Amino acid sequence: MIVYLNGDYLGKEKAQISVDDRAFLFADGVYEVIRAYNGRLFKLPEHLRRLEQSVRGIRIPFSEFKKVGEVAERLVAENKLTSGNALIYVEVTRGSAARTHAFPPPETKPNVYVGPLEFSKKRHSQQEKGISVILVPDIRWSRCDIKTVGLLPNVLMAQRALDEGADDAIFVRDAVAIEGTASNFFGIFQGVVVTHPKTNLMLAGITRDVVLELCGNLGLPTRESPILESDLPQADELFVTSTTMEVTPVVEVDGRKVGDGKPGRITRRLQKAFREYVESLGD
Repeated sequence: MIVYLNGDYLGKEKAQISVDDRAFLFADGVYEVIRAYNGRLFKLPEHLRRLEQSVRGIRIPFSEFKKVGEVAERLVAENKLTSGNALIYVEVTRGSAARTHAFPPPETKPNVYVGPLEFSKKRHSQQEKGISVILVPDIRWSRCDIKTVGLLPNVLMAQRALDEGADDAIFVRDAVAIEGTASNFFGIFQGVVVTHPKTNLMLAGITRDVVLELCGNLGLPTRESPILESDLPQADELFVTSTTMEVTPVVEVDGRKVGDGKPGRITRRLQKAFREYVESLGD
């Protein structure tokens, strides 16, 4: 596969970063994952805006966001990702410099990498059958709204879920179910679609915003408010959203069925509406 690294297009096996890269040493970098449907990058401007917010959030001196978008589009074409599903990964780090905690000298150039990611074929099955999750303590830092590469808590809890026979984990902080290890979390209570409000404690997903918009189009009432862990047994339906998972039903929490243990009616409506929305962008 062809990737982009600091101005060069080259084979992925030839792309190399210094061991002094700040993301390698300190997780001092941010990233985005962009979905492509039949060669069209989904919500590219929104992803680039979030990338800019993340860059600004950790004060990396980088501003070439338009070029990142152009690079992503070129890689879709050069790697012949023009049919089916594809993912493009973007990472911007503070650059390579001597290992000191404080920022390196101002002339240090950020490292910029863009390349295709392998798309997991199991996502479709999960969307059809639903997933099981466990509830885990939120041990992340308090700036989850920045899409940093420092994902060790997410990694540990995703593995904990697999170790316990579940598909994913939902972070719980102060008795509130906030989001998944790589997704936003929704509940449906008496017909109302509820999800955590945008705060520093969660990452506002691009797909999350699309789903809230679709709810409005379908006449489904929504509420952005905390979902209490104690209220989960009363949920009619649960689902998660993300770039890779789209709209995926949650059918089991900590071994307990959600509803009848099958994807719910409203979740199915949102899945259908999301797919139609994606298809309409190609017209």
